[in-house]
Amino acid sequence: MQGLGKADRGDQGRDIDLTSLRSTMPAGGPLQGGSPASLNMNLYATKKTAAEGMLDIALFLANITHMKTVIEQGAGYRYYIAVLTLISFSLALQIVAGVLIIIIARRDINEEANQKRLDSLNNITTIIIFLIFVTNIFISVMGMERTGLFARMHF
Repeated sequence: MQGLGKADRGDQGRDIDLTSLRSTMPAGGPLQGGSPASLNMNLYATKKTAAEGMLDIALFLANITHMKTVIEQGAGYRYYIAVLTLISFSLALQIVAGVLIIIIARRDINEEANQKRLDSLNNITTIIIFLIFVTNIFISVMGMERTGLFARMHF
């Protein structure tokens, strides 16, 4: 192996940039003489779950704002019932996902007894977040209303 920062040949003859590998390893990892087990998976999972929770809160607030706008436009709005139903469905799913994220964050992934349950909860949360994503696509498509300058310009 050549020095760090130089390219080395991998098993299939492809170049491997060892400098980029260094940034993916934990401090004191194998490239620095430490052990690969120094990565705390529970801390990683907790940070990941907290980030998901923050994104869920941001989307929740955006959907509440969108719902307020639709309600203010009134029943004369073309997709009033459909958009309100979709936003309500999305908000309900976000509450469920938020509760699951809290449950996942409070468990220790390093305990073997928790791993199977946490994996299942994580998969369920991922499916719910995907449903939220798809629902919000429909909300965005139906929520398009011409306003301002472009509303007067008939394309």
